[in-house]
Amino acid sequence: MNPQQAEITRDTRETRISARLDLSDATTIDINSGIAFFDHMLTGMAFHGSIGLYLRAEGDLDVEYHHTVEDVGLVLGDALYQVFQQLGSVQRFGHAIIPMDDALGEAVIDVCNRPYLVYNADYPQDYCGQFPVALFREFFWALAVRARINLHLIARYGLNSHHMTEALFKALGRAISQAYQPKSGDSSAMSTKGTI
Repeated sequence: MNPQQAEITRDTRETRISARLDLSDATTIDINSGIAFFDHMLTGMAFHGSIGLYLRAEGDLDVEYHHTVEDVGLVLGDALYQVFQQLGSVQRFGHAIIPMDDALGEAVIDVCNRPYLVYNADYPQDYCGQFPVALFREFFWALAVRARINLHLIARYGLNSHHMTEALFKALGRAISQAYQPKSGDSSAMSTKGTI
């Protein structure tokens, strides 16, 4: 398998998820989580990050969206960590600032094996359609922890929650694409410590 590709499956009593991630070829972007607004955000992330992503998720949506959204974050985080392990060394840092009409979103990544999330977003509306925007914290936290990255997401401003989340997801895609570019050598080339 291409070291910039990863395939992950997760099967629990709450969700069944399969994903193929390809950081070298964005030809395939095909996402169906059963949650239309979430799919819209993930598609924007993949497209603007030039990330190939095939995702299928079945979850207990009759309970609520929480389990599916969080578990998709776990799976995508696992996929990113698998890519990092396969490559051995990546550029490490990624940063993007993306506008969306009234909103401006910023994403910063450090592929450092020390998971942390800083998430600053003061949404003016609690829902985008039927989707509660509070669930995005669960997705981003799961992604950061399983990818073992330091992730900062800042919705700098905005009047519309849809625009604010879309700007963040597009910025996240760009930051991932930058941070996971292959770098010659092993992980010792990524830190003055000699290891990550």
